[in-house]
Amino acid sequence: MSSGNAVYSLKIEKFALDLWQPTRSKAMKRNVILLSGILITLVMMLSCSNEPKYLTSGRWRGVFQANGHEFPFVFQVSGDRPQEALVELINGEERFQLKGIRYSGDSVTIPVDLFDAAFVGKSDGYHLQGRFRKLATEKPDPGIPFVADAGDLPRFPEGAAPAGSLDGSWDLLMGEEKPEATVGNFVQKGSKVTGSILTNTGDFRYLEGVVQGSQFMLSAFSGSSPYLLTGKFESDSLFTGEFITARKMTKLTAKRNPKAALQDPYSFSKLKEGAPSVQFSFPNLKNEQVSLADPRYKGKVVLVTVMGSWCPNCMDEAAFLAPWYKANRDRGVEIIGLAFERKNDFAFAQKVLTRLKERFDIQYELLFAGLAGTDNASKALPALTGIAAFPSTLFIDKKGQVRKVHTGFSGPATGRYYTAFQEEFNALVDTLLKE
Repeated sequence: MSSGNAVYSLKIEKFALDLWQPTRSKAMKRNVILLSGILITLVMMLSCSNEPKYLTSGRWRGVFQANGHEFPFVFQVSGDRPQEALVELINGEERFQLKGIRYSGDSVTIPVDLFDAAFVGKSDGYHLQGRFRKLATEKPDPGIPFVADAGDLPRFPEGAAPAGSLDGSWDLLMGEEKPEATVGNFVQKGSKVTGSILTNTGDFRYLEGVVQGSQFMLSAFSGSSPYLLTGKFESDSLFTGEFITARKMTKLTAKRNPKAALQDPYSFSKLKEGAPSVQFSFPNLKNEQVSLADPRYKGKVVLVTVMGSWCPNCMDEAAFLAPWYKANRDRGVEIIGLAFERKNDFAFAQKVLTRLKERFDIQYELLFAGLAGTDNASKALPALTGIAAFPSTLFIDKKGQVRKVHTGFSGPATGRYYTAFQEEFNALVDTLLKE
């Protein structure tokens, strides 16, 4: 009970004692008892309504409702007190942590700081209902409605035994008029399946779901946007389906291919013929101008990643580069992050990039380079033929020459493709360091 309600209870008790005098009749005393009980009960009810309804610890299952579909997602709640509370979004092997949960009565706010978004809803401790909203938008975001319930509930309900397998790699065409060539890569164990879809600009991160009979369903949500992949096996080596987001649905067809591969990621962007090299000067998080001409980068191999704090694939790249840099910087290699953000405002960029820096313990420089968009990134680096995607990584040798530009990022959800990327990345850096 709050201190204010405790005071009210004391006043009610005093009121009852004032009426409880020897001169009062028995009938009046009975009425005093009844009245006092009613008033104290009302105060207790008021007190309970104002007490925070903390989310119960344990596993929860939620469902987004958007674009005519339901997008299931799963999370874990731990910590009984707000300052210790932690929500972990679960997708395959990933555990994406959300901190700073705020309570007010039956209202709950769960910040998703890295993507400048939040869950806002009402809860009784076991049920949560509300909307997931983006915060850094020009107009207020109406959000995506969701409901969630505590309990060890499956992402998708039980169904028929699998009559097909997604396990392995697939040539996957997305779209109907001008289909985009992508790659599907999945691991299936029994009826459970995990994996991702790789595109030339990045992957769709950790998808998780089930195969039921000849159909399958996978979903993902790690703080940015919910995804849903549904499909049906036409044969052992062919399936059709749909990839669905909160705003769009894309038809797809896929053919099994153990050697499925994307276009060469080094073919999208190059140094323009005749251009000496890239040059830039942008402020770091301390608002100090940083340039490739600075002594810190002289005579070193430098990796420049064109990225943004809002970009899920850039987040995966940061999770790879941050520990890699700490392990390799003494070899004569540096990294610079050129960040293009959702607002062309230094204070805003400083805030969101500091969150990214702290989340992954990034110890290389992050520079604010301008407003998000591949057009803006291309204008900021005019010596290149263009920037096709976030992230894009420039490999610059000890003489300051751009040797290669890698477009996109195939992260840990892509399995063997991520392993191949790491091997190729390390081999390229080793070659440049030996020169």
